Amino acid sequence: MKRHAWSERQLLCDELERLGPDAPTLCEGWATRDLAAHLHVRESRPDVSIGAFVPPLADRLERERGRLAHGDYAALVSRVRAGAPRWNPMSRPRVDEVANLVEYFVHHEDVRRAQPGWEPRELPEDLQRALWGALRRVARLMFRRSPAGVVLVAPGIGRHAAKLPDTHGTVIVRGAPAELVLFAYGRADHAEVELEGRAVDVVALRGARLGLG
Repeated sequence: MKRHAWSERQLLCDELERLGPDAPTLCEGWATRDLAAHLHVRESRPDVSIGAFVPPLADRLERERGRLAHGDYAALVSRVRAGAPRWNPMSRPRVDEVANLVEYFVHHEDVRRAQPGWEPRELPEDLQRALWGALRRVARLMFRRSPAGVVLVAPGIGRHAAKLPDTHGTVIVRGAPAELVLFAYGRADHAEVELEGRAVDVVALRGARLGLG
């Protein structure tokens, strides 16, 4: 089994080490130190990370992320690089691939594409297909707030209806699976995709809040 999630984790950690703790990312308000803290808490502190879904616990989550972000940065990146602790099901390769492929791919690009002069990577076809499969599983959730219908087209790979039209017509979003993933997860300004449809529908899609947030 190809471990794309593990590869993206290692490449991301390479970038975090190279850039240091204060480099920008595409995650609003987060530098590289904050992103590393988020990833560590997500895998190692379920008692705290639940604050992302339970508002009364949100302050506790932010305090812990802040504490980690302003601690030993090198040690923090090393813990992220090592992967989930053994008690976490995400430490198992198959679970890791399902749970973390998109997480680590997107955050790797959050770091890369926030730097001057970035260029898209040439990704192998098996990784592109793995990202396409992952996107199809969550596309309805990612585009649920779009007032326009959405059809995703990855040339040479596939086509998927992600959202039925609501108050607008349908927009075709065309690009490589990696770029479609970034678009779906709210990185539209940094995703190399083509939007085809009536101008009013394209504007409606671009104005929608996409992704999990």
